[in-house]
Parts: sequence; structure tokens; C-alpha cells
Amino acid sequence: MKAEAIKSELVDILVTKEQMEARLAEIAAEIDRDYADKDLLLVGVLKGAIMVMADLSRAITLPISMDWMAVSSYGAGTKSSGVVRILKDLDTDLQGRHVLIVEDIIDTGLTLAWLKRNLEARGAASVKIMTALRKPDAAKVEVEVAYVGFDIPNDFVIGYGLDYAEKYRNLDVVGVLSPSVYADK
Repeated sequence: MKAEAIKSELVDILVTKEQMEARLAEIAAEIDRDYADKDLLLVGVLKGAIMVMADLSRAITLPISMDWMAVSSYGAGTKSSGVVRILKDLDTDLQGRHVLIVEDIIDTGLTLAWLKRNLEARGAASVKIMTALRKPDAAKVEVEVAYVGFDIPNDFVIGYGLDYAEKYRNLDVVGVLSPSVYADK
């Protein structure tokens, strides 16, 4: 979906498709360097990280494995509840594996802090985090992030995998959703 198709629902475009692709290519090169001699498992966090995971994994030149995990702290709202639920667990044994969590966005950091501890407790050799977007002003806990695409303001954003009520994930930019879309919901 192109931004022009929903321009009345967007306040601003923060990251274009081209900017995201270029930044993910840079991060992939860093990952290639950092994991050159390691058995790397990318763990995508469903559903938001689908676009990021697809583009990042194609840009990485190393042999990698992939798995998916679905966790939720949002429900249908626009703010994180901070209570994490596992909706779909991994199929892969993490014992001795180098895990890179691939996330679409970090706002409060509560979900990622919990997820990192959970995966470390499963015996992973290392657990690091890559996120396409981070909202520094929304952070409630400090989370060490190895790879960050873009720091963005504390606005409600959609596109490139990010949704509002399961819509807009296929928007090819990251944009600020107009409060008029969700204010009365």
C-alpha cells in the first residue's frame, strides 16, 4: 500500500521505503561481520516484524536459521500494557545458539526486556536485539539494543509491519497515524 492511498489518515511520514531498505542493508553488513563464525538464529517477533525480518534476512549473506515467536502486550489499543503473553512459542531449541531477536519497534522496552530474559533462560549462547524502530522517549526500562534502524518520536506509527487494529501493516512507509482514526475507539 502506498502512502498516497491513505494520505488523509497520516500526519507525517517518518521513514520512507528507500530509507528503510538502505538502513537494513547497513545493519545486515554489521550482522555479517559480527556473526561471521557463529550459528545465528533470527527470531522474528510476530506479527509486526514480518516485513523487517524478510528484508533483513535477504540482505544478510551468512547462512542463518529463522524462527518466529508471537508475544503480545498491546491487545487492540495503542499503548503497551506491559503484561506479556506468549501467543506462539519457538519451534527451535536455543541451547548454545546465538539468537538475534528481530523486532519492528521498541517503545516502553518492557516486552523486549522480558523476551530477552526468557530466551537467555533457555540456554542461548547469546541473545541480542535488532529493531527497525525505537522510541527513546517512551522507554520505561533500559534495553540494550545491538542494532537500531531509526530512533523516532513517541507517536503512534503504522506501516512496514506496524498496525492499528490489524490494518496498515502493508503500508510501504512508516507514518504517524492521525489520532482522528483511533481517538474515538
